[in-house]
Amino acid sequence: MPFLGEVIAVTTVLCWTVSVQFFGAASKAVGSTSVNIIRIFVALILFSVFLFIRDGVVLPLHFPAKAWIYLSLSGIVGFFIGDIFLFKALVELGPRVAMLMHSLAAPTAAVIGWLFLSEMYSMHQWLGIIVTLAGVGIVILERDNRKARKAKREVSQISLKGIGYGIGAMAGQAGGFVLSKVGMQSGGVYLDAFSATQIRAVAAFICFVLFFTCTHKWRNVRAAIGNTRAVTYTVVGAFIGPFIGVSLSLMTLHYLTTGVASTILSLVPICIIPFSIFLHNEHVSLRAICGAVIAIFGVYLLVA
Repeated sequence: MPFLGEVIAVTTVLCWTVSVQFFGAASKAVGSTSVNIIRIFVALILFSVFLFIRDGVVLPLHFPAKAWIYLSLSGIVGFFIGDIFLFKALVELGPRVAMLMHSLAAPTAAVIGWLFLSEMYSMHQWLGIIVTLAGVGIVILERDNRKARKAKREVSQISLKGIGYGIGAMAGQAGGFVLSKVGMQSGGVYLDAFSATQIRAVAAFICFVLFFTCTHKWRNVRAAIGNTRAVTYTVVGAFIGPFIGVSLSLMTLHYLTTGVASTILSLVPICIIPFSIFLHNEHVSLRAICGAVIAIFGVYLLVA
């Protein structure tokens, strides 16, 4: 099927766009770290049930050792470290700006893939990466709040702490994506994306358990579980995001290079704009919309 990789990538974007709304709402209610471990736990249950129904096993123990090592590292870098920063950025910056920062993982992943995986990119693809970065930068550096105040809309506050969280999320996403590709290529063939994502989730969950045990924060998780609305949001988000969305994102690596796949996935901030306007009553300026259009054009250059 022509453009199958691109279709899967766009479907992933839609999954992440919706799931981040649920995670953002849950994180504001009970804290980002508690939401993280609950969503990973829910995702593990979903993966185990799915793999048992499909393959008759709950863990892909048939995967080679190299795959387990790299996919586990990917889970630690992406699901654990990267998502801790992402969820803090969601609270600090709001979904739109946080995901814009997160989209910088695309050019970062392209550079890592070029340096370490011998992936080749044409001149117009590098230009696409630069254009995408420029579009993201236009929105992030936006400062004019006067129209927002007149319209009595919320204004997304951009702080240095929030930008730091965003950079951490971006680095985790890029590193995790590249490590996933290496792990999935083990044994000379691409391994199953759902099984690969489960291995990543197992490694991340173990890290979260150790983290909560060492920091004595299990009481925060118990309090979060007592919030029915937050748990519901987290469960729905876990199904749409880590279970479906992340698995589909790894599936794109079967068909696209790391840089192209991750740059298409960076369209999440553009899809979030309608949610920001109509759901969060957030002011989105003409400049921000222009930045989004520029970013889309950058993605077009990547896949043209």
